[in-house]
Amino acid sequence: MMCSLASLEPKNLKAIQSLEKELGKPLLAFSCRDVRAAELKADQLARIRKLEAELGVYLVAVQG
Repeated sequence: MMCSLASLEPKNLKAIQSLEKELGKPLLAFSCRDVRAAELKADQLARIRKLEAELGVYLVAVQG
């Protein structure tokens, strides 16, 4: 399962902001979906790791 910050419709964002105000705490909204990791050859993995190092992020190859 892979989760990321959710894209929200304006009305949903307003509902979350309202609850944040009531609670006095920030909330993060996530959306999740099932994904399968891709099988990679050694050279492909090396290219991904190189780009990760350059960008300072983590990349995950998944089945398309």
